Order: sequence, then structure tokens, then C-alpha cells
Amino acid sequence: MDKEKKGSAATRAKNKYNAANYDRLYPYAPKGRKAVYEAAAKRAGMSLNDFIITAIEEKINKKDPTE
Repeated sequence: MDKEKKGSAATRAKNKYNAANYDRLYPYAPKGRKAVYEAAAKRAGMSLNDFIITAIEEKINKKDPTE
């Protein structure tokens, strides 16, 4: 029973920290694409989350030649 209390308290603490420090995104991908994205992230030595965030940031920071 002690472990349950510790686990749930730790989970609550993590959830509280995450809520205060991160926004949640819920992207949807076509069936089968998640595995492709996970494999690409693994090849890059990144988590799927880091891979997606990096791709978004690179896209945002890329200069548009038409501007």
C-alpha cells in the first residue's frame, strides 16, 4: 500500500510539473505513419516527441525564399 501512495503522489507531482511547464499537442497522423515517424526518430537518436518538436522548429525557422 505504501508503494501505491508513493507512486500516485509521484505521478501527481509529475503531472503538476508538466501542466505548469508544457503545452499539450494532439497531432493526428494517418494509420501506419506513427511507426515511420518512430523509426526516423530512432535513427536520429531522438525520442518521437523531440523529433517532432525539432522538425516543427526547423520548419518555423527556415527562411522562405519568396519573402
